[in-house]
Amino acid sequence: MGRRVTKIQLRNIWFQLHKWIGLILAALIIPLCLSGSALVWHDALDRIVEPQRHAVSGNATLPPPAYAAAAAGVLAPGARITQLRLPEAAGDPIVVSASAAGKPGRINVYLDPPTARVLEVSGSRSGPLMVLHMLHGSLMIAGGTGRIIVGWLGVAMLVSSISGLWLWWPISGSWSKGLRWRRHRNLDTNLHHLFGFWISLPLFILSLTGAWISFPAFFAPLVGEAPRAPERASPVVPVTSLADALASAHASAPGDVMQIGWPSTARPAWQVTLAAAGTPVEIRVDDATGVATRVKPRPASVARWMRQIHDGSDMGLLWQIVIFLGGLLPAALAVTGIIMWWRARTWRGQAKTRRARAQPAE
Repeated sequence: MGRRVTKIQLRNIWFQLHKWIGLILAALIIPLCLSGSALVWHDALDRIVEPQRHAVSGNATLPPPAYAAAAAGVLAPGARITQLRLPEAAGDPIVVSASAAGKPGRINVYLDPPTARVLEVSGSRSGPLMVLHMLHGSLMIAGGTGRIIVGWLGVAMLVSSISGLWLWWPISGSWSKGLRWRRHRNLDTNLHHLFGFWISLPLFILSLTGAWISFPAFFAPLVGEAPRAPERASPVVPVTSLADALASAHASAPGDVMQIGWPSTARPAWQVTLAAAGTPVEIRVDDATGVATRVKPRPASVARWMRQIHDGSDMGLLWQIVIFLGGLLPAALAVTGIIMWWRARTWRGQAKTRRARAQPAE
């Protein structure tokens, strides 16, 4: 019969696991967490760092073909429009997206709603916020390798949150003892214990959802869903004009236009999203025939729910604040953890030197 692992031994195992996850992965965890924390406020940051694209003159809008024509006038030869998004809130610009004429990514044209005046033309992979997105999604590593690394970082942080909570739990006495501020004489250690406890559950959720986003092929079958393969589509020259497609969509369902998707090789139909009584309604207009079909709303998938939880979209201000802190505090925990490790290492080295000096000479 094998020897039973004692509580102290188990705690030491968790401690070593928690320590080395933090020390080895700190250089990756810190930028990952801080970029995610900043991206919670994406829209507000976009207005600050890219003010030129938000310099609108009003909220009145023109017919969508006017925006498509204005965008087409500044696109490079070979580029084709793929999407048009009308403002979601007052003060937002019109955004027309187009293929980049054989190059990766897309071109975004920002337009003034009342006049269709071009405010900015920029690539989807440029700008400070896109750097944050690429840092958080792939650590700036090209291809799928970066996304895999980020996914495994999520798994590591998942383990770290569990092991940290185990180590926070007092060895003896009531669990409420763990809530005391002064559990150690050093400030960084007290901060590490306290921050670690309060962020453990949000960190667990954010780590799980981040791993889910990175590894959809693994997680989707667990909930009975099939992972969605990315569409590899190219824009085509439409047969039905934009004006006719909109007329057909409005005949099928009334409402203000929210978004328009152009036909492509993967989906030869116009995708028109209307706001009908405050509810988005998707209309598909066949490009060859001009016939409009109302698309039945798809039930929310677990994958979409996971992404929504992870980035805080439509989750309310309270959860967005939790996510923001869920990025800041783990970075602080990584820093305080390194300080604690270095101090303990120094202390052990000094203790070893004292023992060596205390030994009698042979």
